[in-house]
Amino acid sequence: MSSSKVSMMFFLSLIIISLVAMVASADNFYQDFEVMFGDQHAKVLENGQLVTLSLDKSSGAGFKSKNEYLFGRFDMQIKLQPGNSAGTVTTFYLSSSGSNHDEIDFEFLGNSTGEPYTIHTNVYSQGQGLKEQQFRVWFDPTQDFHTYSVVWNTKRIIFLVDNSPIRVFNNLESIGLPFPKNQPMRIYATFWNADDWATQGGRVKTDWNLAPFTASYRNFKINACLGSQGPSCASTSTNRSADGASWANQGLNAAERNRLRWVQRKFMVYDYCTDRIKFTKGLPRECKHSRI
Repeated sequence: MSSSKVSMMFFLSLIIISLVAMVASADNFYQDFEVMFGDQHAKVLENGQLVTLSLDKSSGAGFKSKNEYLFGRFDMQIKLQPGNSAGTVTTFYLSSSGSNHDEIDFEFLGNSTGEPYTIHTNVYSQGQGLKEQQFRVWFDPTQDFHTYSVVWNTKRIIFLVDNSPIRVFNNLESIGLPFPKNQPMRIYATFWNADDWATQGGRVKTDWNLAPFTASYRNFKINACLGSQGPSCASTSTNRSADGASWANQGLNAAERNRLRWVQRKFMVYDYCTDRIKFTKGLPRECKHSRI
């Protein structure tokens, strides 16, 4: 076989490999996102590097990814509304569609002036939710941008704040529990009013005299398999985050496990695995397997 044919075959094989193992990566709003609702309440600034969502009595706003993804690492920097943010909810989450949807949630529940935000996390698997954990944080999330990340692979889901793990949700299909792994999800970010439940169970309402409220998003980073590629994409060696670490098999090392324990001991304010009032017939089965 001639050297030119060998070179051509090698070139074609590289193309095939790159298509199979293709990883989406974005850092510009226009490249991979679009406004979902709110129109004039969503502003794209700095050539697509910054998005602000505003909320008043007429509407909130939101945006979503143009593509669907199946496993990956998703990072978003967010600065929350300062001052009295009661009743407002700022979100960054992944979700599929349909009644039996999968979903991975970061929700930031506003509060009265001087009271801290609550970070609300949840996971839905095949339409089954009620897996909430809630946290305060060790900084003021309204004074600067902080990075909120989701690592999602076939073994686990990791929630991170400024690269510190705050929660791990493990794949327990081995004991018959569903895990998000077959439904591609879009990335969503929204800012909306939920004063019927968001602040102290709905006891504190939104003060519309303070509107408009504003939440800001920047540094959109996606390192993930496109949903059309299927689950096999997650096993490719090219799936690496911006710092070179592979998310496809990412877990926690000893230092990260210690950090997770510290966060949960100091800053967790609600864990569904201890809520015997909600689960009167017994705690969910995964709670027996939730040791860090």
